[in-house]
Amino acid sequence: MRIVLKPFCDIASQRAPRKLRQVGEQEAGLTLIEMLIVLVIIAVVAGLITANVINRPDEARATRAKGDITNIEGALKMYRLDNGDYPTTEQGLKALVEKPTIPPVPANWAQGGYLSAAPLDAWGKPYEYKSEGGGFTIRSFGKDGKPGGEGVDADIEGKG
Repeated sequence: MRIVLKPFCDIASQRAPRKLRQVGEQEAGLTLIEMLIVLVIIAVVAGLITANVINRPDEARATRAKGDITNIEGALKMYRLDNGDYPTTEQGLKALVEKPTIPPVPANWAQGGYLSAAPLDAWGKPYEYKSEGGGFTIRSFGKDGKPGGEGVDADIEGKG
């Protein structure tokens, strides 16, 4: 007598039927050529954006110089409130950082000063300061460092 053992679980019968891929059926996804085209488009757009941003640093510096002049004007006004007048042309903007020793020596100069460091314009050059007739003029000569000019070479000034 032969004994035939049947498997407890027939694995083959539990599998889902497989769908065979037919010739001509397309898979979803990108081909290598499509991916290269997308990368080239991204590179071109990035290049255009970078070129526009890189060509404008001097415009950003001019804007920064305007903001710096506004801050210096505020420090000069505080100096005047404490001491009755603006620093002289000879004392210059250094009077906002260190107590002047050139007359007239301010009696109520603020401990610690009015600015933390001697101001330089956005191109690393000192601002021109003139005190005249109870007022003042602060000027940056722009990118070229020379009086006059246009665009980023134009003078930037503040008065008080």
